[in-house]
Amino acid sequence: MGLIYFGIRVTDLERSLDFYVHGLGLEELRRGSLPHGGRRVLLVDRGTAQRVELNWYPGGSPYAVPYVAGEGLDHLGFSTGHAAEMARRLVAHGGKVVLTPTDPLGVRQNFYVEDPDGNWIELMAWGSARPSRPRNLATREAPKMRRRAR
Repeated sequence: MGLIYFGIRVTDLERSLDFYVHGLGLEELRRGSLPHGGRRVLLVDRGTAQRVELNWYPGGSPYAVPYVAGEGLDHLGFSTGHAAEMARRLVAHGGKVVLTPTDPLGVRQNFYVEDPDGNWIELMAWGSARPSRPRNLATREAPKMRRRAR
């Protein structure tokens, strides 16, 4: 078993595509219709292979319940070498900065930006986008890399 993607509900698919594709730089893999009339678009980060599916549901769909930002989703995390620059870029694509490193509750060099539907995006100033190495949950240390016997 493995995590393939996660889906988030959006209220305006085109507005969300602008934010996630043009703002965050994700690429569209595919899109489709859902049996109840909704639409979905699967996006990928080519640098890390992480995927997110944007799901839009029309009125009358059993899934078109009142929208509450996040609904249990805390935030999506992205690594970038230029967190402040990326935050400005996301604002230009419909985002809103909600927490900066200089805020009393701010985190180191990280910025938090709301997407057009109020979901939080964390921009971590940890270098360029790259997949993170797995960590030992008890110690938070990266595993030792072993050399193969020749």
